[in-house]
Amino acid sequence: MTSASDPRSTALHEATHTPIWDVLVIGGGASGLGTALEAASRGYRTLLLEGHDYAKGTSSRSTKLVHGGVRYLAQGNVSLVREALHERGLMRRNAPHLVRDQGFVVAAYTWWSAPFYGLGLKLYDLLAGRLSLGHSRYLAPAEALKRIPALKKEALKGGILYFDGQFDDARMAVTLLRTFENFGGVALNHAPVTGLLRAHGRVAGARFQDRETGQTHTVRARVVVNATGVFADEIRRLDEPQAKPMLAPSQGVHVVVDRRFLGGQHAIMVPRTEDGRVLFAVPWHDRVVIGTTDTPVPDTSLEPRPLPEEVDFILNTAARYLDPAPTRADVRSVYAGLRPLVRAAEGTDTKALSRDHVIRISSGGLLTLTGGKWTTYRRMGEDTVNRAAELAGLPKRLSLTPALKLHGAAAQGAWTGTGASHWQLYGTDAEQIRALPGADVLLHPALPYTEAEVRWAARREQARTVEDVLARRLRALLLDARGSQEAAPRVAALLAEELGRDAVWQTQQVTAYRTLAAGYRLA
Repeated sequence: MTSASDPRSTALHEATHTPIWDVLVIGGGASGLGTALEAASRGYRTLLLEGHDYAKGTSSRSTKLVHGGVRYLAQGNVSLVREALHERGLMRRNAPHLVRDQGFVVAAYTWWSAPFYGLGLKLYDLLAGRLSLGHSRYLAPAEALKRIPALKKEALKGGILYFDGQFDDARMAVTLLRTFENFGGVALNHAPVTGLLRAHGRVAGARFQDRETGQTHTVRARVVVNATGVFADEIRRLDEPQAKPMLAPSQGVHVVVDRRFLGGQHAIMVPRTEDGRVLFAVPWHDRVVIGTTDTPVPDTSLEPRPLPEEVDFILNTAARYLDPAPTRADVRSVYAGLRPLVRAAEGTDTKALSRDHVIRISSGGLLTLTGGKWTTYRRMGEDTVNRAAELAGLPKRLSLTPALKLHGAAAQGAWTGTGASHWQLYGTDAEQIRALPGADVLLHPALPYTEAEVRWAARREQARTVEDVLARRLRALLLDARGSQEAAPRVAALLAEELGRDAVWQTQQVTAYRTLAAGYRLA
């Protein structure tokens, strides 16, 4: 049970006792949070309902890049690249504690590859315009090796250096949540929508279940936005049971290994793998994230699992560029995410499907937003709220988000250097967290996180379960799946203390988390 002083009780009361919301957003990933913040910052009364936890699905399982999409340029989609590069610059400016500049090296092992890719990356620079993060340039072999000490030396002809952005996706989601709440928005996680309300033939609200009590509640809204990512078709069928699927989900897998497999502060971009994709090896939280794959999947799942051949593909490709190369025994964690790609003609390869976002409005007025990617979350929200306001007859108001500093951003809050402490991700909240009990007590010797951060996650960031903490408020699950399993009992005890839970709850939480984390380990 939740206590009367629990912020969740307050949010639940406000959600269910507000006569009518201007905007109801279903889904707490990048698109849902971006839309909710856009609406609330314009002064619309906004409620967000998330069935599990913020960024539980695709939005916490990215390659951790804020980028324009180099490979979209190769596909000729210049407009998408220009828009994404513009949004990349806004993210860097508005969340300097979360987004940093990242240098990438394209290694050249043939005489033609450096000039060929160098030309394309010069166009990439030009499209970024005033919001460029740096200019690309040629690297001699010795300089390429200085930046990526683990590069294979044999036949190395040099490389191209270019710049993109890097971030922590789940921390960005939590920051959007906090910013949304700062504007008076109300959000509930672990509150799945189970049905839609109708009035005069139009969608007019939703029914949802509070998973913590089992109770069902109803809320009314002038417009309902379906921003549930790969699960968008499920919500659409609550409105139109015979609705044809919009999405063709594709799975992307990443492996996480120790930092020594790169050796420096720069990332590697492989511009063309055997299956025609781009592969990255990126420094992240003192580890290296390597990925990704593009595998069509027939069904959506909250916990997609990597196929053995996907892991092999990533490691085999990495072995062509790195020495020493990581093996399965070196993998700290492996994770899979599903892309909400919009369907195209029968037989179209998922690699060729557009990553642009799509907005559709049903005959009953349900507005569905899907597609897109993290880098363009703000633009997706702006476009969606423009349509939603028109649909609901809300007063027209200009967007504030292009220049809106996100929660925790300091005036000089840039994330400097790959080795910057994880405390910087909290921005201006960091000192408050460090003042809490346990700020100097590590949860696990292989992880940088402290007991104080668990308390903060429960008090201020709506963490309700051990998974919420170790997978998304902290990134322990992705950094070291085994270590996170070992930290689970202490996290459960701290959460129980903060949320008023008993010993039975703690045991159930540890068992559930360890089972979940087992799926992120190869051994």
